[in-house]
Amino acid sequence: MLFGALDISSSGLVAQRQRMTAIAGNIANIETLLNAEGQYEPYQRRIPVFAPGDPSTGSNHGVHVSSILLDDGPLQMRYEPDSPWANEQGYVGYPDISLVIEQMNAMEASRAYEANITVAEATKSMYSIALEILS
Repeated sequence: MLFGALDISSSGLVAQRQRMTAIAGNIANIETLLNAEGQYEPYQRRIPVFAPGDPSTGSNHGVHVSSILLDDGPLQMRYEPDSPWANEQGYVGYPDISLVIEQMNAMEASRAYEANITVAEATKSMYSIALEILS
C-alpha cells in the first residue's frame, strides 16, 4: 500500500510538471503570430486535460495528462494597419492568452506539485518508521 501511495504522488508530480510545461509555452508564445514555416498562424493556447489513472504503470490510481487541447477561441484583435498581417479593417489577430490567468494556473500547478512532494515525503517517512518497527 505504501508503494501505491508513492506511485500516486509521483504520477501527480509528472502531471503537474507537464501542466507547467504547457503554461510556460503559453506565456512564451503570448505574442507569437507565425508558425514554423513563417506563415501567419497565431499560436493557440495549450490546455492540459487530466484523467484518472497512470497508464505508465497500468494503475487505476493517480493521475495523468490524457491530452493537450488547443484553445480554438477567438483571437485578440489589435488595430495595427501597417502590419503585413492586418485584415481589411487594419486589425491583427493575436493569441488570446491572458498573462494573469497563466500566472494563476502556474501558481496552482506549483502548489499541487508541492503538495505531491509533501505526500511522497510523508509516505517515505511512514515506510521508514514501519521498517524500524519490524526490525
